[in-house]
Amino acid sequence: MAIRILDPLADGVPMPMISRQARLVISPHMGARYAVMNVVVLAPGEKNDPHSHAASEDSMFLLSGSGWVHDLDAGERLPVESGCAIVIPSGVRHTVEGGPDGIVSVGGPVPPDHAMLRAMGVKL
Repeated sequence: MAIRILDPLADGVPMPMISRQARLVISPHMGARYAVMNVVVLAPGEKNDPHSHAASEDSMFLLSGSGWVHDLDAGERLPVESGCAIVIPSGVRHTVEGGPDGIVSVGGPVPPDHAMLRAMGVKL
């Protein structure tokens, strides 16, 4: 596979379970074997659907904004802000919530969560 330059709006797949403005840009749907990258905009107060990844670690880097990561298994609400890198272990049920200014982040589960991708209608 050759190097590809992708446009999240043109090449990304909508991910409504994550947010109204989430796009799956890199994953097996476009030929990547292991890499996954979502671009996510969470509006103030918006939360993604509670979920976990059975065999994948979820990671995010906050480009802007602030909010919270909820560890639903431990009952914790952890504050996050622009510049934070977050890693969520496999199997931990979680959700992310936009704070007063919302959140813009990139990241995703690695290795790819094929079951979640199929559930969203992504062709692998």
